Amino acid sequence: MYGMQFGLALATVVGWGDSFMLRPSFGFQPIAVAEAPADSMRLSAPAPWLRADPADSLYRAAREALNRRDYRAAASLFAQIPARFPKSGYAADALYWQAFALYRLGGDRELRLARDALRRQRDRFPKAATNGDAAALERRIQGELARRGDPEAAAQVSEEARRVGEGPVPPTPPTPPTPPTPPTPPTPPTSSSWSSSSSSSSSTSRCKEADDDMKVAALNALQQMDEAKARPILRRVLARRDPGSACLRRKAVFLVAQQKEPGTEDLLLESVRTDPDPEVRRQAVFWLSQVGTDRAVSALDSILRFSKDPEIQDKAVFALSQHDSPKAQQALRAYAERAEVPDALKEKAIFWIGQKQSPENAGFLRSLYGRLKSEELKKKVVFSLSQMGGEENGRWLLGIARDTAQGIEMRKQALFWAGQGGVSLAELTKLYGTVGDQRMREQLIFVYSQRDEPEALDKLIEIAKGDPNPDLRKRALFWLGQSEESRAVQALQDIIEQP
Repeated sequence: MYGMQFGLALATVVGWGDSFMLRPSFGFQPIAVAEAPADSMRLSAPAPWLRADPADSLYRAAREALNRRDYRAAASLFAQIPARFPKSGYAADALYWQAFALYRLGGDRELRLARDALRRQRDRFPKAATNGDAAALERRIQGELARRGDPEAAAQVSEEARRVGEGPVPPTPPTPPTPPTPPTPPTPPTSSSWSSSSSSSSSTSRCKEADDDMKVAALNALQQMDEAKARPILRRVLARRDPGSACLRRKAVFLVAQQKEPGTEDLLLESVRTDPDPEVRRQAVFWLSQVGTDRAVSALDSILRFSKDPEIQDKAVFALSQHDSPKAQQALRAYAERAEVPDALKEKAIFWIGQKQSPENAGFLRSLYGRLKSEELKKKVVFSLSQMGGEENGRWLLGIARDTAQGIEMRKQALFWAGQGGVSLAELTKLYGTVGDQRMREQLIFVYSQRDEPEALDKLIEIAKGDPNPDLRKRALFWLGQSEESRAVQALQDIIEQP
């Protein structure tokens, strides 16, 4: 609803709380940012308008990446437009959208690159249509970098504060919860895993001789052969346990996974269970994720139930997350509720369960919450349910927020994510009169400030004019001061002119 301006009467705008949904577009860790008001910063790139422009296809690809929230790809594609086509009609605004995508990624490096892109736009394209949006975005970036300790940003922030002059310090905005970092998926095996230069835990497991290279080449040739004839050879290779054949077994695991012959899952599972080479075991688990059958799911479930190797379990959790079948989801749910599973692995299972929206997964997470002892795991459940959305999950989040038996920080997190997850404003405004804790009311005021509905502004005006607690009135006034709505301006004027 509003950008946030805080500090010594300083227009340093920092956003919070974007309710993003993480998909297997790996390496993706966006900053938690609130949507800016439409009249202060553009949030979506306009539809292509220059079909004959040499950069038109590149702009379309960049815009599509931005719309699906693949911010890293979007930033890269937008950056190519002014670099490759400096005279393109898209070049000026592409720098703004590059910066916007980098800002959404949220890392320190990405924020600095975004700031640099905006400055290049200002220098090279002073009449760009997005210059006003760029100024608002640069203020957000500078504010966030200053908060993280960037000396250049902090110096600029201080200078702006000095120019503005001293004034009353506004209330400190609440710190929103940090979304969990998505688990890092395993790296797919590469051809180097099978080559003579491949590294391993012991030198004896490498392919050292020219004869071994020839054997790998012979295995490669099996790909051209009828699968039924190639399978017995691959089976014999996988049955070997001598250290010198490790690279052959790694290659054989890959080749078996590409076949559609019956028994593929059993061969891979046997390698996971009995092969002495750790890399063979890891690759076998990975390729099970690529075999889209119920038998593969059963094999992965078996690994979770019987393997004692945390790394293998980690890869099996990810592999199951790549299967869409109900059976795979049931296996993940069963793993997540096992008491002996380490918290680090349980957290990953909770994350991947939250990425598959289904009534079964939502119901499981709601029931799991009360059985968890770790506050951090509980926070992951709250976040996952907020990302799933839906009325039932919204009611559950509000229930946690109301529950005085919960810790205050957990209640505030549940309330924040309920507001971000689409819980109706009517429910949120009703809650203000039923919670007695001032800290919860402060969080509610913040939640209202992040909503776009006119009723949210109405509630802030109501609190600012009539709440018996002066501290809460001041907080509401602070957020009203961030709005350019005429009703907010009128409300402030009414309060100022009260007799």
